[in-house]
Parts: sequence; structure tokens; C-alpha cells
Amino acid sequence: MKHMHKVSFVGMGYVGLCTAVCFANKGFKTIISTNDPEKVKMVNKGIPSFYEPQLEELLKKVIKNKNLKAVVGRKEAILETDISFITVGTPSNPDGSVNLRFVEETSKEIGKTLKKKEDSHLIVVKSTVPPGTTEKLVKTNLEKQSGKTCGKHLLLCFNPEFLREGNAIYDTLNPDYIVIGGYNKKSAEA
Repeated sequence: MKHMHKVSFVGMGYVGLCTAVCFANKGFKTIISTNDPEKVKMVNKGIPSFYEPQLEELLKKVIKNKNLKAVVGRKEAILETDISFITVGTPSNPDGSVNLRFVEETSKEIGKTLKKKEDSHLIVVKSTVPPGTTEKLVKTNLEKQSGKTCGKHLLLCFNPEFLREGNAIYDTLNPDYIVIGGYNKKSAEA
């Protein structure tokens, strides 16, 4: 039997929860993390914090079959999985530019956590970010905090989401196209 990857999602908002539930529905052991204990309790009871068609039904199913669990904090989610998706929010600043604070904090914390991990780990940026963010901000933070080199033990990709509100579950399970940008060939093939 082929190895089924264990997947974590850092960020339990719209993109993170919808995508995590779809991965879990496809059979992946999935851990989703946030710093909000109330959201974690609700998700582990099968109750999403927002409405999206089909989400609650699928969430209840994947919680019941133990393919998805929510946790407070990121370390457990990262250490227990092979792949981590960054799905944190990227709100707008007052001047209209993108606020990358959460992406920066998350990439630093993932890097610190991966310092303790011997196996290679794939990090996928799914948050909506400006061009160059994955290489200039995320890669730099991952390498600096982990002491590892991207492309060898740290695998890095960008996989933008194309979800329409009200159709997120359908769009995730039936994508029109998939775009993946890998740091190197090894990252892209992971």
C-alpha cells in the first residue's frame, strides 16, 4: 500500500478549514491548528465557525472517522505531519497593501519547530500573498529558524487557492486547474 501523507494546516479560517476538511475527506490524516481554543472545541465537535455549503456535513464525517482533528498551537500539528499548509489570513493594511504579519509569524514558528525534526518536510503556502513572498519572506524565515536548507530537508511550494465563497468545497474537490510553484524540482514533486 502506498504511503498516505499526514497533513497539517496552520490557520483555521475559510481557506484552511475548507481545504483541510476536503483533504481529510480524501483519506489524509489531517491536523488543523489555530491559537483560538474556542474554535478548536467547535471544530472537534463538528461545528464550523462560518457557513459554507456542505462544510458542516463533511466536517462531522471526518471528525467521526478520525481523519481530522483540531489543535491549539502549531507545534503538534507540524511535528506529527509530513506536509504543512500555511493558510493564515492576509488582511489589507489601511493603505491597501497586504499585511503579511501572520505569514511571517507562521513561517518563523514552522522553521523553529522543524529544527527539532530530522525528516524532510514540505511547506506549502496557500495564503494569498504578493509575488516573491514565498521566496523572500517564507523561505528566508524557514531557513534562518530551522538551520536547514530549502530544497533538501525543507521542501517549499506555493499553491494558490481558487475558492469561490459558497462553492469552496466543490471547488476544492473539483478544481478547474491546479497551480503549484516549487522552490526546486524535489519540492514540486513532493
